Amino acid sequence: MSKYNELAKALPDAVGGRENVAYFQHCTTRLRFNVKDRSRVDLKKIEAMDKVVGTQWSNEELQVIIGPAVAEAYRTICKEMGMEEQGAVEEPSGQGLGGKKLTPLSLVTGIMDGISGSITPLIPMMIGGGMIKVIYMLANMAGVLPESSTTYQILYWLGDAFIYFFPVFLGATSAKKFGANQGVGMLLGALLIYPAFINAAAEGTALTIFGLPVYVTNYSTTVIPIILTVWVLGKVEKLVSAVCPDILKACLVPTFSLLIVAPVMLVLTAPFGYFVGTYITAAVIWIYETIGFLGVAALCALLPLMVMTGMHTMMTPYWTTAFASLGYDPFFLPAMILSNLNQATAAFAVGLKARNPKLKSTALSCAATAFIAGVTEPAMFGITLKYKKPLYAALVGNAAAGLTAGLLKAACYAFPGSGGLFAIVTFVGPGSNLIRFLLALAAGVAVTFVMTMILGFEEEGM
Repeated sequence: MSKYNELAKALPDAVGGRENVAYFQHCTTRLRFNVKDRSRVDLKKIEAMDKVVGTQWSNEELQVIIGPAVAEAYRTICKEMGMEEQGAVEEPSGQGLGGKKLTPLSLVTGIMDGISGSITPLIPMMIGGGMIKVIYMLANMAGVLPESSTTYQILYWLGDAFIYFFPVFLGATSAKKFGANQGVGMLLGALLIYPAFINAAAEGTALTIFGLPVYVTNYSTTVIPIILTVWVLGKVEKLVSAVCPDILKACLVPTFSLLIVAPVMLVLTAPFGYFVGTYITAAVIWIYETIGFLGVAALCALLPLMVMTGMHTMMTPYWTTAFASLGYDPFFLPAMILSNLNQATAAFAVGLKARNPKLKSTALSCAATAFIAGVTEPAMFGITLKYKKPLYAALVGNAAAGLTAGLLKAACYAFPGSGGLFAIVTFVGPGSNLIRFLLALAAGVAVTFVMTMILGFEEEGM
């Protein structure tokens, strides 16, 4: 019996019933509901439930914060609601997105939702692959696993594979998000990184498809090209299915969908997505090179607010491209890790200062989760945001840490499987890079801890 059985029985009614859920998935700490009618959601009832840390709206998505054990809660709720895991149901028809009038704001939020919804299911894979990198790097530093070892080489490949094959993985998850066939989505992603295609890009070979010019480049590690393509695939599959006889749909829908979408991908959507991702990366690097330490400080200070809204996933095209082109990230990942550890510090300070035994226990538990696993949502929604002043302290500490990291030019040299203390090893790099990062971390932790202790917070019932 799952410890989330009671939650699974109560939560569906509180979100307006099974019929009000258009899409349901989870990330590392949150249940994420795309609902059809927000007015049917009872937030107060949800927040009062046992096992729920907090709730928030992100665009049209209801996020219910559970904590690191969210996967178990998700499976139990899916079973109770009679939904397939990460399954989607048809949204009501209407204008624009989700039945609403199409506006610039709805377009931006729709893009954010599409990218976030496609990337979120891959977070466990990214964490696992990143932790593999941490393990072999630590073993190499300790002298027990030399780079010449085949074990080292295989672990290196395993840790690198999740980034290299990103288009294939995203082909599956974005297909689920947009209601397309997963297998077809994966096949289109695989075409983008097919060895002969990549060789053609390296050799500058010109290609055409049905007489149309193909933009040939290396799409491995890219994010936007396949997500945009699979969004088109979802539309095309519905159109093809509508005109195909039922008896032939199993054969004709995937075949004609591929024949239509593959040229569209190679000629339009993939090049467009590639240039968007490239320009995003160029813009971020320009900001870093132009205002340097101020840019890192600003990003670090704003990151808790970005995490609250899910906007941090929008930076994925940047850091994947940065690793592919530069071999390191001097901007987003350093700021992210510093922000995580400062959230942990603020929760830890609350735990030390609190007089209420329940608050003390909760705060210290949230701090441990953030320190060890780099998962900050429980600390943020359960402690710092709830009591506000600890969040202010963390924001100031983030600015101090980001300013120091920017001034010292600390960079991350591998994707961190954990955004907590284990991520420190990913700053092992040329010269004194690790020392520079540790100085930035010390500055942020010190400012956050001292300000939290000075500002204090109002305890409930005290």
